[in-house]
Amino acid sequence: MDSGIVYAFDIFGTAIFAITGAVKGVRNRLDFLGVIVFAITVGCGGGMLRDTILGIFPIAVFRDNAYIFICIAMGVLVFLLSPKTVGRWAIIQYLDAIGLGVFTAIGCVKAEALGLGAIGVVASGVFGAVGGGVLRDVFCHEIPMVLTSDFYASASILGGILFVILFKAGVSGDILMYSTALFTMTLRMLGYHFKWRLPVARMVGEEKRDR
Repeated sequence: MDSGIVYAFDIFGTAIFAITGAVKGVRNRLDFLGVIVFAITVGCGGGMLRDTILGIFPIAVFRDNAYIFICIAMGVLVFLLSPKTVGRWAIIQYLDAIGLGVFTAIGCVKAEALGLGAIGVVASGVFGAVGGGVLRDVFCHEIPMVLTSDFYASASILGGILFVILFKAGVSGDILMYSTALFTMTLRMLGYHFKWRLPVARMVGEEKRDR
């Protein structure tokens, strides 16, 4: 795959996730610095976790200042435009879906380039896609969205599986990356629109309380 396109894809995903992180910060009434920290955490957190797991050192965020700078820029932009943007939660959810698809694809591409097996490829895609969001939710004292019934990590897992299937079928290059990103993004958007939920276990006596 063209390394320039992979890099541009990674920067784009970082910017998208930085926006969603900054919006979360504004919605939680954080100050200016808090919003910037959230933008950096969500924008770079997943990539840092992914590179660490894959043994890529120094990690991309520390090798290239562009990642941090783009997160700061997005954080400042959201902070200044918050009266017009933060209330439009549906738009933010769709942006988050784009970021999820991009980072799933990037994680899979990096793992495949290192010769990892199918499980490693899928895991790399998922960790890169959801890592920043997990940190964001922990900072907000919330149960991470990926651990609840929301169709979020599931879309990333299925996107990673598609990557493996297409790769085994002989698909390669940018088409493989784009297909994975688009598939994951579409699944997440559909899950949000139709409110798809994974099953949640019921506890003893819960049926009686529901009546």
